[in-house]
Amino acid sequence: MRIVLVGPPGAGKGTQAAFLARNLSIPHISTGDLFRANISRQTELGKLAKSYMDAGNLVPDEVTIAMAKDRMEQPDAENGFLLDGFPRNVSQAEALDELLETESMQLDAVLDLEVPEDEVVKRIAGRRICRSDSSHVFHVTYKQPAKDGVCDVCGGELYQRNDDSEETVRTRLEVYHTQTEPIIDYYKAQGLVVTISALGKVEDVTTRAMEALKRGEDGK
Repeated sequence: MRIVLVGPPGAGKGTQAAFLARNLSIPHISTGDLFRANISRQTELGKLAKSYMDAGNLVPDEVTIAMAKDRMEQPDAENGFLLDGFPRNVSQAEALDELLETESMQLDAVLDLEVPEDEVVKRIAGRRICRSDSSHVFHVTYKQPAKDGVCDVCGGELYQRNDDSEETVRTRLEVYHTQTEPIIDYYKAQGLVVTISALGKVEDVTTRAMEALKRGEDGK
């Protein structure tokens, strides 16, 4: 299957992408990983992307699209892939369609993870990160530490990242609504969108997603 995963920040896209890719035996292709891999390997595209990022500018669509094209042409993506973080706007979605058409391929589904805005704010603004090891993540509601402000694992101080403040989260949501959300309508016009609730346990959301994708395939 060839799938695009969309949803607001805090919807759990990265987590669901990993589970779904494993269940479907297809690679999880995320924009962040593409940038990191190309910059780390010092590819021409990586150097170009880094020059924009170092200058504090957005990486142009054509660079992101070229990276995605290169990754989708790898042998492990022959039978499908799951795109996470790309396309990010209608321009990228149109470019992806053109790219797939040249390869005689097409998308099978666009999975839309739906989460109420207040829940998104609650999820992100409530995160607390260990200052000693950022892989230790807690939450003021969903995963409270035994001792307030102290990491259960190493005893480090827990803090809220600037990016996780409510004000920043609402700004990110506004960007999502204006730039990324329109691609849902773009793909709805093609009959590709499958919407599921991303509320509840991670495994329940994965089950919901797998069932929805299967229904979408059976309906074609």
